[in-house]
Amino acid sequence: MAIPAKVRRLSETLWEIAPSYKAGMKVPARIIGTRKLVESMDDAVFEQVTNVATLPGIVGHAYCMPDGHSGYGFPIGGVAATDPARGGVISPGGIGFDINCGMRLIRTNLTAEEVAPRIKELINTLFESVPSGVGSRGALKISKQQFLELVEQGSRWCVRHGYGWPEDLELTEEVGCIEGADASSISTKAVDRGFNQVGTLGSGNHYLEVQVVRPENVFDSEAAARFGLNIPNQIVVMFHCGSRGFGHQVATDYLKLFLSVMQKKYGIKMRDRELACAPLNSPEGRDYFAAMKCALNMAFANRQIILHNVRKAFSRVFGRSAEELGMHMIYDVSHNTAKLERHLIDDREMEVLVHRKGATRAFARGMEDLPPRYKDLGQPVIIGGSMETGSYLLLGSGEGQQTFFSTAHGSGRRMSRTKARKTWKGEKLLRELKHRGIYVRTASLKGLAEEAGGAYKDIDEVVAATTRAGLSKPVARFVPLGNVKG
Repeated sequence: MAIPAKVRRLSETLWEIAPSYKAGMKVPARIIGTRKLVESMDDAVFEQVTNVATLPGIVGHAYCMPDGHSGYGFPIGGVAATDPARGGVISPGGIGFDINCGMRLIRTNLTAEEVAPRIKELINTLFESVPSGVGSRGALKISKQQFLELVEQGSRWCVRHGYGWPEDLELTEEVGCIEGADASSISTKAVDRGFNQVGTLGSGNHYLEVQVVRPENVFDSEAAARFGLNIPNQIVVMFHCGSRGFGHQVATDYLKLFLSVMQKKYGIKMRDRELACAPLNSPEGRDYFAAMKCALNMAFANRQIILHNVRKAFSRVFGRSAEELGMHMIYDVSHNTAKLERHLIDDREMEVLVHRKGATRAFARGMEDLPPRYKDLGQPVIIGGSMETGSYLLLGSGEGQQTFFSTAHGSGRRMSRTKARKTWKGEKLLRELKHRGIYVRTASLKGLAEEAGGAYKDIDEVVAATTRAGLSKPVARFVPLGNVKG
């Protein structure tokens, strides 16, 4: 599509829409991306990012990352910060329904030469070990009361009960548990939807992938070695999932509440009801913040249980313990969050609420909240691609201050799921992938067609745009060998 005339190009990878574009815009809207990427964005992206710029209390700029495409309320790839001290709001549309959808990356001591001959056995074992698909139930059997403890404690609950290693916590964003989660703020319906889904991938674009990092795809050998990526043709495991039906229900509950109080109680009128919001410093805002944190912790726990079962599956197939196989985490990063953070805005340090919807936090070296072992390196950033292409490990950059230290989270859709189903057939795609050396198990052939590589933007171009924009810099690229698809 043609880029709207009022979108002004500021640099190779920075585009801006002035507040005069639309009544009510409080700050400019900015899009990160090459011309090709910005031209591939659907019309709704421009409307949504400028709607975000009308949020009460917004500061700086409203952003859309290079993988941006239309979403609910915010574009996917949307980033915005609000100032709670000046009526800044919290909006579920700026976080998403799958709260804390995120990525986890694990290294191994195995090589492609060892794994490729057994990839079918390995993927089949992983498929059996990690439930996937719509409505899938987790291998972790807990009571509703235990679930209430889990959503307040996150991965800490899992490790304390033997589902992981203490080091896993250090290598998870927020040390696997965001403070301030309050189970009294969540509904019975949310609990009913979530308590039996811990340890599941879910559906859609969620996946568990066995990948290889080849020597020519290591771009920063020193950083790669710090992450334990120092073996030629080394095998890693990456997976992508979130808070499942629990997070969806939390978002649904509070969207309904915010719609009922937004204008009537707080006099807030938004151009788009999908941006329903409430002041963070209001009873409704504080309750949602506490409930959202429960969903963040559920997602951390979900990925922790999956990791535990992935380690068991590898041990079963290769006849060695996970410790012997060197299955250490590299990092776990979140998407779909809102967090109170301190940032420099207009030459003044402020505490703001940063909404990241389909965007990854990318803190630079030396910043607070980084794991001690990465303090002098920067935050690991995981950007997932499609099952046909590849994925990246990157590092946060000091130049990322412009976007509240945020970067892309994936390659980003360029085609709707409906169009993808009409373009590809799951059975044929499965055969083609196998012919190319990528073995896939899926819970749904229709779902597989929706996730065809051609339905996504070019992951290499997305990563190149984040690099040129100074948001994150690549360390290594991973190529898929096998995939469990939700």
